[in-house]
Amino acid sequence: MKRVSILNDVLGPVMRGPSSSHTAAPFFIGTVARALLREEPASVTFAFDPKGSFAQVYHRQGSDIGFAAGLMGLALTDEGFPRGLDLAAQKGMQIKFSIEPLLEADHPNTVEIRMTSRSGRKLSAVAQSTGGGAFQFTQLNQWPIMLTGNARELLIEIKADAEPAVFESLSRDVKPLGVPDRQVRGDLVLLHFKLRSTIEPGTESALRALPGVSCLFTVPPVFFPLRGEPCFASAAELISLACSRSLSLGQIALAYESEILGLPEQEVMKEIIRRFEVMRASVQQGLEENFPPMQLLHPSARSIFRAEAEGRVPVGGIHTRAGARAMAVMHINSGGGVVCAAPTAGSAGVIPGVLVSLVEDKGLSVQEAALALCAASAIGILIANRATFAAEVAGCQVEIAAAGAMAAAAVVETAGGGTAAQAVDAAAISFQNTMGLVCDPVQGAVEIPCHTRNAVAASSAFVCADLVLGGYGIPNTLDETIDAVYAVGQMLPRELKCTALGGLSVTPSALKMSVLHRA
Repeated sequence: MKRVSILNDVLGPVMRGPSSSHTAAPFFIGTVARALLREEPASVTFAFDPKGSFAQVYHRQGSDIGFAAGLMGLALTDEGFPRGLDLAAQKGMQIKFSIEPLLEADHPNTVEIRMTSRSGRKLSAVAQSTGGGAFQFTQLNQWPIMLTGNARELLIEIKADAEPAVFESLSRDVKPLGVPDRQVRGDLVLLHFKLRSTIEPGTESALRALPGVSCLFTVPPVFFPLRGEPCFASAAELISLACSRSLSLGQIALAYESEILGLPEQEVMKEIIRRFEVMRASVQQGLEENFPPMQLLHPSARSIFRAEAEGRVPVGGIHTRAGARAMAVMHINSGGGVVCAAPTAGSAGVIPGVLVSLVEDKGLSVQEAALALCAASAIGILIANRATFAAEVAGCQVEIAAAGAMAAAAVVETAGGGTAAQAVDAAAISFQNTMGLVCDPVQGAVEIPCHTRNAVAASSAFVCADLVLGGYGIPNTLDETIDAVYAVGQMLPRELKCTALGGLSVTPSALKMSVLHRA
């Protein structure tokens, strides 16, 4: 069972656009690579396999900027983030991007990192962006490892005969969590510990000085550390648990997150509210007249929103307003502004479009909106558990379509008397009607058709909630639907999974388009 966190994996990160897989995750990878090297990098090469997604879109979606900003030690929302490459060059850091065959490329978002510090220390690593800003390091100096950024970690390479002294020192000064992972290669041993707390500098220096210790790496968490175990892993378990405790979908998701992070529910709710406010701010900014330019599109959300308000559209209503608000967020995302990935940056408009509309048009309180975000995140937990949020793996159906399913559950949560089972069914209907959605970004930018897909997904969330609350009985469960979506995604050819090599990306009009601005 995966340990999926709402705040780590579903509702975030809070980031600068345009892509969680290709901007935020590279930032985290660069941040961890810097920590592993332990010194200011002098030269770094990021290598991508030609068959992967990075090779096709790393420049257009800001992966190069993300890697550089992480190496520089910037914050993900720092105003200097978009100038990461320039700032690195000003400090004399040489960053190279290479497209070459990689033996370790068993994921489309694989990167091989080769680093040299200013003192000459060398380090090699392999990492992968796994969707929604999540990442994993799978290799360090040819050792197989697994680092995902949700724990304090210590890795020590030693001579085999040095093990007793290392364990004695650790038992006095360090508090590991559980038994370390242990690997042997010739007369070398790699010990990988997860830690309860940060190692004191003096303790780290003492460990490095022990005879037989050849390398020592400390890695701080970049996400909330995981302390507990998940209380459900399927929709069936989720519904059963909610019924047994007489809780709504949002309430059971809040309890889940409190348990897995080891934090009081009040603290979790406070952070959920903060992320809602980020969403609301991005909606408001995207409906203004002036904001950072996009690469391909001219802004239209404000025009659509005003046309609906003035009765100049055929139907209008909350569905249209939600769609316009969703597009507003995506405008900000494309301009490199701050958004909350939900569950990805490419789908960052759907849930804000729905929830801000419920707050502004239906009088929902911020507290109620936060609980609805928890309900949406419960669906995200299930998708992350059984499938993925990476369009590079399973197409846009696990990004924008997943956000639409999550939003449908959120709408049910806000309806008086809507049960956890009904919210889950609304999510299933939404997901079933977007199955097979491909990822085909025109010119490799997260704009066409992403912006209008966000709008339509936001609008349809209300319809799916209405259908279930109106009496529709769904024959296929959400668990079955997620499994089917994932299976379909694996059947899609790579041309339709965020490589800009198929679908709308290769129409004559798309190929003629010129990029207005770089991400």
